[in-house]
Amino acid sequence: MPGSHDGWRILRSDAGRLWATRERPFDRAAEMAGACRTVDADDLGQLKAEIMRQERIASALVSGSNNAAEA
Repeated sequence: MPGSHDGWRILRSDAGRLWATRERPFDRAAEMAGACRTVDADDLGQLKAEIMRQERIASALVSGSNNAAEA
């Protein structure tokens, strides 16, 4: 289902594979932690799970830095 999902642009390739690209890049720290701006999957459910995984990687850094600042 091509379109957009919470800041991600979703596309279907000619071969039928789904791809999602984040509209705004992750910051350098998130990329170094393994967050990928572009992901792919066989179906929409898998793609949404992969998008959520990338966002969790990035948000864990934000949560971790907030906790460190509070200590």
